[in-house]
Amino acid sequence: MLRAIPVRWRALFVLFVVSFVNYFLRNALSVAVPSIQHEFSYTNQEIGWILNAFNMSYTLMMIPGGIFGERYGPRLALGGIAVAWGVLTWLTGFVPGLMAASATGAMVSLISVRLVVGATNSPIFPITTGFIESWFPPGRWALPNALTSSGLSLGQAALGPIVTWLIIHYGWREAFYALAPTGVIAGLWWYWYARDKPSQHRSITAGELAFIDAGRSAKPPPQPVNWRAALMHRDILILAVSYFCLNYVFYIFSQWLFTYLVNSRGLSMLESGWLYVLPFATGAVLTAIGGGVCDSLCRRLGGLRGCRITAMSGLVLVAILLSAGVFATDPYVAVGLLSLCFGFTLFADTCYWAATTYASGEHTASACGMLNFGGTMPGLLAPLVGFAIDRVGWVPTIASGSVFALVGASLWLFVRLEGTGGKTR
Repeated sequence: MLRAIPVRWRALFVLFVVSFVNYFLRNALSVAVPSIQHEFSYTNQEIGWILNAFNMSYTLMMIPGGIFGERYGPRLALGGIAVAWGVLTWLTGFVPGLMAASATGAMVSLISVRLVVGATNSPIFPITTGFIESWFPPGRWALPNALTSSGLSLGQAALGPIVTWLIIHYGWREAFYALAPTGVIAGLWWYWYARDKPSQHRSITAGELAFIDAGRSAKPPPQPVNWRAALMHRDILILAVSYFCLNYVFYIFSQWLFTYLVNSRGLSMLESGWLYVLPFATGAVLTAIGGGVCDSLCRRLGGLRGCRITAMSGLVLVAILLSAGVFATDPYVAVGLLSLCFGFTLFADTCYWAATTYASGEHTASACGMLNFGGTMPGLLAPLVGFAIDRVGWVPTIASGSVFALVGASLWLFVRLEGTGGKTR
């Protein structure tokens, strides 16, 4: 039965698992935050600096990460960094114990490890999108990107019950020790199965190769001549700014949601752990739907209109649902509305990667490094977000994301994607 599944989808499944493990490991700290705060008496602003360490190196290394992925290929590059995620997860639990005599020492150790974690995470999205560009035909890029995003969302959803259970029964340090081997296993599996190009895989057929290559030579859109031009492409720069706006909302969820449920909504650790699943499970479903809708519209209306309609509709819904959720008085109604809000951030998310692929072609990995450089910049605001929570409260801080979502939607009106206005095979 496995042989009946095209090789590109088998490889995508392994990539889905790697994506699941990636978010499971990189964001485990967000669930451990209340425990770390309790142990060391950190303020929200101080927690923001720990979270910001990841965001800083992740952002600064995003463009080099894309170039790294393009130079060494997805097989070696992604396999190597996935193994590193596992090692660094173990160190996240171990290193603070060396300096736990003072809260400052523990903070320095956590910041140091998170800086390295951020650097090793930075290439994953450029590598993933570059791999999909090579392994899937034009007009069919959004859905595979969406499915890898589903893996990311499900990885973050799993954090709630699993990491909470580990923390309650064994402690937050021990939770990281237990999670660490998953990164090593995922990295080795990817390296064993994946190949940089479809033609290099021993199981691929001539028919599948012909399908993947279909449409690549028929009226291709204008392409940047090299990776340097890809980084400065007009559409990619606009998409990067719009992606900043979308990800301002995304980072509020990924970094602060668990703490919000415990400290603002007054829910218990265990209850928060289970409710934490809902937004990310919703995101896993809606990102797949968004990818399918985007691909369908791109084939019918062209790359520009297909990506634009899907992204703008998702962003407007994000703005509406975020405000409704944060002002809801009932905590369970709030979680339901915020879950839909997060789901529509991922509904829109895949359009950015598809549009960047249309704009940059074979230099997708480098161009997506620029895209995600913009997308990760909101993570650098973590100390400011923590400061705002301490000074003005949770409600206005989170509600500010609605403004960013509307700005991000409006920026899509300036994206051109020249050469992709017509239908795609």
